[in-house]
Amino acid sequence: MTDVTVQKQGPVGIMTLSSDKGLNIFSVELFEKMTACIDKLDADPDIRAIIITGEGKAFMAGSDVKYMLQLNIEQGMYFTHVGVQFFRKLELLRKPVIAAVNGYSMGGGTEMSMACDIRIASSKAVFCQPETGLGIIPGFNGTQRMVRLLGPGKAKELIMTAERIDAQEAYRIGLVNKVVEPEKLLDEAVAMANRIAANSPMAVAAAKLAIGRGAETDLETGIVLEEMLTRQCYDSPDRVEGMTAFVEKRKADFPPLK
Repeated sequence: MTDVTVQKQGPVGIMTLSSDKGLNIFSVELFEKMTACIDKLDADPDIRAIIITGEGKAFMAGSDVKYMLQLNIEQGMYFTHVGVQFFRKLELLRKPVIAAVNGYSMGGGTEMSMACDIRIASSKAVFCQPETGLGIIPGFNGTQRMVRLLGPGKAKELIMTAERIDAQEAYRIGLVNKVVEPEKLLDEAVAMANRIAANSPMAVAAAKLAIGRGAETDLETGIVLEEMLTRQCYDSPDRVEGMTAFVEKRKADFPPLK
C-alpha cells in the first residue's frame, strides 16, 4: 500500500507519497486518499501553491500489473475513470501544482506529472510510458497531455516505443521544466512555490485557467477567455493592491483566494 502525507511550509502545501518498498503504486484507494488531501489543501486559505513528490526510489511507479491483470473490462474502466478524474482535478485546480519528481516516474507517474502545472526533476528521475508493451495505452489521458506538451511526433515515439528516458532527456524535449540534484529537489520546488505564492492568488489562478483552457481550444476562443479573465483582474482588489504596492515600492499584501 502507498500512503499519503501532507505538510505545510508557510503558503506551500506538500503532498508526499510513500510505501514500505519505496515504489509507490496507484490504486483506487490511493486515488481516493490523494483526492481528499488535494481537496483539503485547496480549501485551506493559507495555502497558495501545492507540491506533489514521493519518497524512496519512485515518484510514482505506476499501477500494479498483477492487479490490473485480474480486472475485467468494467473494473479496468472504473480504475481508469478514478485516475482520470483525479488528474483532471489537478489540472483544473485554481491553485498551482508542482511535481517534484524524485525517482522513477513510470506509466501513471509520468501521466500525473503531466497533469501538474510545473515539473521539477531530480537528476536521478526516469520517465516512461510502458503501456503499449502491456497491451494497453496510457489511459490516464497520457496520450492527450503528452502530445500537447511535446508535439505528436515525440509523443508517438515515447508511447509507441515504451522507451525510458532520463531526466536530462526529459528536460531537453520539454517534459520537465528543470533538473536539479536529488538533495536539492524539494528545496527547489518549495522555492519556486514560494515565488508563485508571493504573487496574487487570484491572478495566478486566472493565468492557470487562461493557459490551460486556452491550450485546449482554438486561438480565437482562447483570446476571448483571456479578455474575460483580464476584465475580472481589473475589477479585483488584487490589482489595486499589486499596482499600489509597486508604485509605493513595497511588498504587496494579497488576500487569500476566494
